[in-house]
Amino acid sequence: MFLARIQRALSGRVLLREETLRLSLATLLSGGHLLLEDVPGTGKTTFAKALARVLGLSFSRIQMTPDLLPQDLTGVYLYREGSLLWQKGPVFAQVLLVDELNRATPRTQSALLEAMGEGQVTLEGNTHPLPEPFFVLATQNPVEEEGTYPLPVAQRDRFTARLSLGYPDEKALLQALKEREPLEGLEAVTQGEEILALRQEVRRVRVAEEVLDYLLALAGWLRSREEVRLGPSPRALLQVERLAQALALLQGRTFTVPEDIKEAFRAAIPHRLLLQLEAELSGASPEGLVAEALKAVPAPVERA
Repeated sequence: MFLARIQRALSGRVLLREETLRLSLATLLSGGHLLLEDVPGTGKTTFAKALARVLGLSFSRIQMTPDLLPQDLTGVYLYREGSLLWQKGPVFAQVLLVDELNRATPRTQSALLEAMGEGQVTLEGNTHPLPEPFFVLATQNPVEEEGTYPLPVAQRDRFTARLSLGYPDEKALLQALKEREPLEGLEAVTQGEEILALRQEVRRVRVAEEVLDYLLALAGWLRSREEVRLGPSPRALLQVERLAQALALLQGRTFTVPEDIKEAFRAAIPHRLLLQLEAELSGASPEGLVAEALKAVPAPVERA
């Protein structure tokens, strides 16, 4: 089983909750991208490198800074010996780690939109397809705002899920302190061809009409709240559905259940919600409202 193989390969090397790994792989298999929001030192970069290695995919890392230009990501045409030569940028990798995404200017951030949305880069009128599968893991530090540029709504909406690695428990941390270099000897347990095949299987996972009605009811509940200024977009709901399908496949099912929708909804919706200023000042949060929605809207009875 795909999930079990990845878990065994990363066991004892990456400080990661099972739920986080499952959602990360589901995001990959759904064809989406992942936003990791956590404080420094929790292992985000190590996780991205380790994941790319066990998946057998090419890896590239970009450290975002305010002086970074779009061509530093996408690449440039260089004039040499009377002709233009195409020099690829670091975005041309199957797993792309974008560290501290919110430190780059909006102009540079926008260079990722076409890559994430369409799997290609257009420069000087020429379109260059990105390698498949293409998976972006972007990180941002939620506790430091000086020198950062908040992600616009349109860009946050490009990320299928937002996760936090969090601090490990004492037992896991003690084990990590005793371990050797986490990436040492780490080998691939799958390849890009299998991942692309699994993406096709995800699309064939059945989603019953009552499960879709449940998803729409959750979205409607959020949109009707006076605290919410901007609710889930149609793209967000499509990505929740695809993420739920991937979660079902990872657990060996050919059909989704309400629990898949709940797990996908918690990962895919909060970072897309915009609240009214009064609600934020009174202590409301997107995560809290999503939790309220999951409690308030009755789930359908599970059946195969």
